[in-house]
Amino acid sequence: MMWLAEGAPKGIGLFVPPWDEVIISAICLAVIAWAVGVYGVPRYLAVLDERAAVIEGGIQRAEAAEAEIASIRAGLGAEKEAARIEAAKLRDEAKADAAAIQAAAKAAASDEARRVQEAAQRQIASERQAAEVSLRQDIGALATELAERIVGESMKDSALAGRVIDRFLADLDAQARAEAGKGA
Repeated sequence: MMWLAEGAPKGIGLFVPPWDEVIISAICLAVIAWAVGVYGVPRYLAVLDERAAVIEGGIQRAEAAEAEIASIRAGLGAEKEAARIEAAKLRDEAKADAAAIQAAAKAAASDEARRVQEAAQRQIASERQAAEVSLRQDIGALATELAERIVGESMKDSALAGRVIDRFLADLDAQARAEAGKGA
């Protein structure tokens, strides 16, 4: 440490380095700056350019995706509207079909009711005719028996008995019509 003590600078020289060290430091700094400028900065700029290209590509892809999403949304809106229109059309067709089915069912029910009514009227007419025949026979038998009692003789002649019964029934029909005409 002695050697430091003998040639040691004093005063402001303590803070200022010697000129040979300044020159060597400047040369070293220039070499390092040249090496960094030649090798480091271009690589650094290339990495920055790659990153910028990746970011710009990502932005472009994002913009393209947004545009595609917007077109898809517009298409979906149009498809949704078309589906809504189609659904309304199907509902209208279903209502029309239901009305047609209902009208056909009403017509079929009306035809069936008419057929049942006609069958019932035929049945009633048939039963009425059977009742009239049965009633005529019963009235004829009663009239014959009554005539036999009144006259006191047996009415063996069937032709005579038939004429008497027919006349009796004709009189009853005329009497019923006369009463119906008075009531009307």
